[in-house]
Amino acid sequence: MEALAPSGRQVELVHADSSVTITEVGGGLREYTIGGAPVLDGYDVATMASRGRGQLLLPWPNRIADGRYPFGGTTHQLPVNEVALGNASHGLTRWSAWELERLGPAAVRASFILRAQSGYPFTVGFAAEYRLADDGLTVTMTATNLGGQPAPVGMGAHPYLTAVGADGATVRADDVELTVPAATRLETDDRSIPTGARAVAGEPFDFRRPRPVGSLALDTCYTDLDRDPDGRARVRLGAPGGGSVTVWMDETWRYVQVFTGDTLGPQERRRSIAVEPLTCPANAFNSGDGLRVLEPAASVGGTWGIHPTRA
Repeated sequence: MEALAPSGRQVELVHADSSVTITEVGGGLREYTIGGAPVLDGYDVATMASRGRGQLLLPWPNRIADGRYPFGGTTHQLPVNEVALGNASHGLTRWSAWELERLGPAAVRASFILRAQSGYPFTVGFAAEYRLADDGLTVTMTATNLGGQPAPVGMGAHPYLTAVGADGATVRADDVELTVPAATRLETDDRSIPTGARAVAGEPFDFRRPRPVGSLALDTCYTDLDRDPDGRARVRLGAPGGGSVTVWMDETWRYVQVFTGDTLGPQERRRSIAVEPLTCPANAFNSGDGLRVLEPAASVGGTWGIHPTRA
């Protein structure tokens, strides 16, 4: 009997010299290359996704303090899976088997129904449609309340991106020229739970104009995003003398988390930068910030994407 890959069935999307791999487990993004060069700091088919690599974060992104939140007159208790900090982290769908429907050589639809359960007694259907084209990868995510009562929902995604220099080598976070078009960041406590908002003007966290990351450690949620005329906000990672990779997001995504990986293991630390489109920040199930409450049969959806450019 052939062993199953930890991330399940793999669907490869191909367009010109670009390739993307989507996984059955979590409906996530495992690999993205263009001309053989990595766009995504993904993971091998023989291993599990580590630290959220390429995963979809549903029905909430980031953290819920103590895994506890009030909704509909009841206090709900979720499993605490970030034990060191006492939080429920990154939702309930990351390790489940999603349905994958190929839509063509460069497109696939991943879908999953999250059934009502202890701590989240709501039934919500999720879908992510991935399309690879000349302008890169486009991801459209939707959530639909399939139950008979209102349901709290947040969405997020967790790609780690690499920038490739003129010599074809990936650039460490220190040397990446970063642009984050955001006027505000969220301050957090020692459990990574937001405690308030702060303007970035005059701070080391201000990347509204492109500049190298340097030694700055980022695990920072930004908001008040400046958008281009097409309604998209764009976070750009540039390599000195090389190409760039841009994560763009439509108006659905009001927040973006930027993570330089300083808490990862020695081989992964500051090797890449996670740029995470979010509909709501950490602990939104308690704060209500950006939280969507879907009535029965209602849906919410949004699109984000990854656009690489060569040197």
